[in-house]
Amino acid sequence: MKKVMIPKFVDDPPSVLLWSIDEIAPLALGLVMGMIIGRALIFTVLGLVVTHLYRRHVNQNQDGFLCHWLYWHGFCFRESRSVSNPFMRRWY
Repeated sequence: MKKVMIPKFVDDPPSVLLWSIDEIAPLALGLVMGMIIGRALIFTVLGLVVTHLYRRHVNQNQDGFLCHWLYWHGFCFRESRSVSNPFMRRWY
């Protein structure tokens, strides 16, 4: 019988080694972009810096702060059903 890994919390994202997926994504994106451009080391270091800043931001603020900040400043999907346009003044 195989052991089943149960996350500590229900809403936890999947993890890779010690990092969660949302923390490792900037590092992987930096590595891939660096390989495409030909500057893998520079973009990997840039990805590490972005990952460090993101982790520091997540540890200092409440859950969902980044989504609320993006919504407040207008960075949302225009045709989203679950999130309305923050700049809409009239509701029909």
